[in-house]
Amino acid sequence: MEERKYYELPKLHFDYKDLEPYLSEEQVRIHHQKHHQAYVNGANSILERLEKARKEGLEIDMKATLKELSFNIGGHVLHSLFWGNLSPSGKGGSPEGTLLSVIEKEFGSFERFKKEFTQSAMSVEGSGWSALTFCKLTQRPIIMQIEKHNVNVYPMFRILMIVDVFEHAYYIDYKNDRAKFLEAFWNIVNWNEVQKRLEQILKS
Repeated sequence: MEERKYYELPKLHFDYKDLEPYLSEEQVRIHHQKHHQAYVNGANSILERLEKARKEGLEIDMKATLKELSFNIGGHVLHSLFWGNLSPSGKGGSPEGTLLSVIEKEFGSFERFKKEFTQSAMSVEGSGWSALTFCKLTQRPIIMQIEKHNVNVYPMFRILMIVDVFEHAYYIDYKNDRAKFLEAFWNIVNWNEVQKRLEQILKS
């Protein structure tokens, strides 16, 4: 019988200390090893529970189970994207090429996009994310404000860039000051990765 596959915590493409001074080694390590790992563990646990229930013919509370599964899978997927669009400190800068052209066409300027994206991240109710997505139908980059990991998601929209505004993303370094964390975030955006994601979407 084929071995079943489960979710795994991805390795980072940088060392935990590489995002300093904007994010400390301790902050990144705990975020990755504890919080992200918890979503991986949570999703896998639910998959195992479902497998057991199906094999043994047990009843399942589908509403509660699928809500929990959505939360944990969403947390894993969004965190994986988040790590990918971060880069070693001081290399944030601004986008170039096709990415910059797409942003300027939609928002008027990079500064206007940055303002709207930051406002989206600041105004998430409770915990969640702000993401720059791309709509293939309209050929537009559109900001998506996500609550938790799975609320207000635009179905099938591919994410170009995302920032985590759960307090676990910044509480060690910035306490509850989300604004200071977001100011720091712009210094560690991996624009090369964001550009690569856009190119993959345009080619698909």
